[in-house]
Amino acid sequence: MKKIRYAVVGGGWISQEAFMPSIAQTGNSEMTAIVSGNHAGAAKLASFHGIEHVFSYEQYDEMLARGIVDAVYIALPNSMHADYAIRATQAGVHALVEKPLAVSVAECEAMIAAAEKAGVWLMTAYRLHTEPGTLEAIDIIRRGEIGDPRIYDALFSFSMKPGNHRLKAAHWGGPLQDIGVYCLNAVRHLFQSEPVGVVAAAAARPGDQRFAEVEEMISATLRFPQGRLAHFTASFGASEIDQYRVIGTEGQIEVSPGFRFETAVTMRVTRGATVTEKTWPRYDHFSGQAHYFSDCILKGIRPEPDGGEGLNDVRAMLAIEEAARSGKAQDIVSAPRPAHPEPSMARSFPPVDRRLLL
Repeated sequence: MKKIRYAVVGGGWISQEAFMPSIAQTGNSEMTAIVSGNHAGAAKLASFHGIEHVFSYEQYDEMLARGIVDAVYIALPNSMHADYAIRATQAGVHALVEKPLAVSVAECEAMIAAAEKAGVWLMTAYRLHTEPGTLEAIDIIRRGEIGDPRIYDALFSFSMKPGNHRLKAAHWGGPLQDIGVYCLNAVRHLFQSEPVGVVAAAAARPGDQRFAEVEEMISATLRFPQGRLAHFTASFGASEIDQYRVIGTEGQIEVSPGFRFETAVTMRVTRGATVTEKTWPRYDHFSGQAHYFSDCILKGIRPEPDGGEGLNDVRAMLAIEEAARSGKAQDIVSAPRPAHPEPSMARSFPPVDRRLLL
């Protein structure tokens, strides 16, 4: 079977913890290169995972021209996504890019245009789009099992360690971009529509130096078509929680845990006096995501979470930031999505224990 050859661009925590360990079990993907600013660390990772080539960032274009990779997985700070994705697609290489896709609408549009011109796929790395429990929640609402969905509420929080690049304004860091994006992305597909307006507020505990450049937490209330409302809070300064709830006219769904990749998804569906609970096995989200993207490349099928998917979230996040900064409601205008995550996208790979953390 032909395998899609990946270069891992950025050898930081998410690559070491999640992406690199996940590839071996997919069956349709392999890693043939790593691009990093830490040659010694990259060499150790390459030896551990059986990756043949190690390149510096200065050698990135050389690597792309060598014909040794079919796709790149870009796990760099947010401010670097557009540059490295555009250079890859211009070289005829597919790009899987961590979210948020980029730091501006213009950058997202440039990434989309470059991929379209080159005839390659650009996919935003929304791992939950292939997670079976998440897909079941979307499908339950799609089937009308809780009636008309009216309210969405979500919380995603953990305490960020000092010094992380996600606390740097220059990289468009902050809890909205890192974890709030999960809350936002989920409701867009649970409601099967795009937000049309938002009010928001941000806050930080006085004296906490972690939040000298970005907010500690942010809350947003989004208006959706058909008179629906969605609210979420994302925080880098409170204890761990990740959950969401959708309340419809005939029942409700609560998913908790709902967003993290280290835990199993658990769902409770309530309709009147009937309560149904289900916990899925803990799946490897990154194996599922890579397998799905490689499958799209091999079959010539546009991935559902393409560049346009990432663009819509960036557009909404920028409106949320402006609403929080100005204290004024903001309108949001995004194109409807041509497709939403659906059951055939589910991938059920077991967790992987073999990893090297530097």
